[in-house]
Amino acid sequence: MPVLELHVLEGYTEADKTRLCNALTDAVRIVVPAPPEAVTVMIHEMPPADYMRGRQRRTPAPVLPDPAETVRGFLAAMEARDIDTARAMLGAGFTMTFPATAPMATLEELIAWAAPRYRFVTKTYEGFDAMQSADEAAIVYCRGTLSGEWPDGTAFDGIRFIDRFEVINGLLTRQDVWNDIAETKASS
Repeated sequence: MPVLELHVLEGYTEADKTRLCNALTDAVRIVVPAPPEAVTVMIHEMPPADYMRGRQRRTPAPVLPDPAETVRGFLAAMEARDIDTARAMLGAGFTMTFPATAPMATLEELIAWAAPRYRFVTKTYEGFDAMQSADEAAIVYCRGTLSGEWPDGTAFDGIRFIDRFEVINGLLTRQDVWNDIAETKASS
C-alpha cells in the first residue's frame, strides 16, 4: 500500500489539490501494481510565512491549466470553426502533422489541406490521456471516431483516430494526427 506525503504552501484550491492527488496516484500506479484505492496521498499545507528558500519568502506557484482540458477546448473551437479562439491556444513554433502531410504551422494551412478531403468532420471521444514528459511538455492523447461528410455530401462515420498533443504552459506546441480516413474513403 503506497503512501505519499506532500508538503505544499497554502493557497491551492480544493480542485487543484484533487487534481494533484489524482496525478500522484496515477504516477505511483504506473510503477507499482496497486489499484487506486490502495494508494494514499496526504497533503500537508504550511503558511507561506513558515517557509523560506534562498533567504526569501515564497508564494505558491500558479497551477498550470489541465492539458487535457486545453486540448479539449482547442478541438471544440476547431470543430465550431472558431479559428480565432483556436489560434489563441497555440504556442510559439506550433506545428501539426496529419496523415501524408509535411508539418503545417498555421490553421489556415490545415483548412486548405482539408478542404478537398471532406466538407466537415466531427469527433466522438473515447478518452483523453495526459502525462508529463521528461521535458517541459505535457503530452495528451485523445482517441475516438470521426464522422462527417465527403466533398460530394455523402456521410461517413465510425472512422477511428488518435491525436497526440504537446502542451507547454497551457499552449499547444505540437499536434500529430493518425486516422483511417484515407483508407475508408478509398474503400467506399
